[in-house]
Amino acid sequence: MTTTAPHHGPPCSAATCHRGLRDDELAAGQTLCSPCVHVIGVWLTAELPRQIIVLEGSRQRETTGASTGGRTAYRTAPLPGRDDVLNLLGPTAWSDGIRDPYGQAHADQHGAIPITGVLIPWARTICDERRWNPPATLTAQALGAWLARTAVLEYASRRPWAGNFRDELHELMRTIRAVTRLRPQRRPIPQPCPRCDSLTMIETDHQLYIDCTTCESMFTRDELALAARITAATLNTDAA
Repeated sequence: MTTTAPHHGPPCSAATCHRGLRDDELAAGQTLCSPCVHVIGVWLTAELPRQIIVLEGSRQRETTGASTGGRTAYRTAPLPGRDDVLNLLGPTAWSDGIRDPYGQAHADQHGAIPITGVLIPWARTICDERRWNPPATLTAQALGAWLARTAVLEYASRRPWAGNFRDELHELMRTIRAVTRLRPQRRPIPQPCPRCDSLTMIETDHQLYIDCTTCESMFTRDELALAARITAATLNTDAA
């Protein structure tokens, strides 16, 4: 069984990650650990499209007023839209340089950066370095799908700016969740950890790995199923 456990090697380059790089990650030239690479793909292809649907439905401010004869009499004129939502859904041109690859915000940027304003500089950086064609459209969904491609993530995981890439996307998802109030759910797993035997396993929506909060090991669902079968077989053997 292969598990992702804490290591004492060089740290993952993401400030928001506490793991060390494994031998296979170092051999591949990664500066970002594989769980971080996976979670970027989850954010961009599984969570972000759902969050955008909620944001699109939240464009208009909630209004209150008294109903009179089937019509609503507003005390004040309704505002054109929610600023936080409109900022996140705002457009960004391919040439707009809101951030550089090392996470430095430009001085003329105020308020929340649009989703595309976070994704476009990273797509542009990778296209410039690899001479790849950019996404056909610059919607947040298209940019997310392009950045989450296997070849793109593998390349990004080896770059010196990979940690900034992960950290900036992490902050973007935090900002979006604060607006939509839609967060991935975490659930306990009623199975002992195969490594430390603690009942502290946690499953998170869309995540490939299940975490043990005691020893910080990570397991896929297939690995946990195999561990459960091995435990059951051992118990049956002992009983016999």
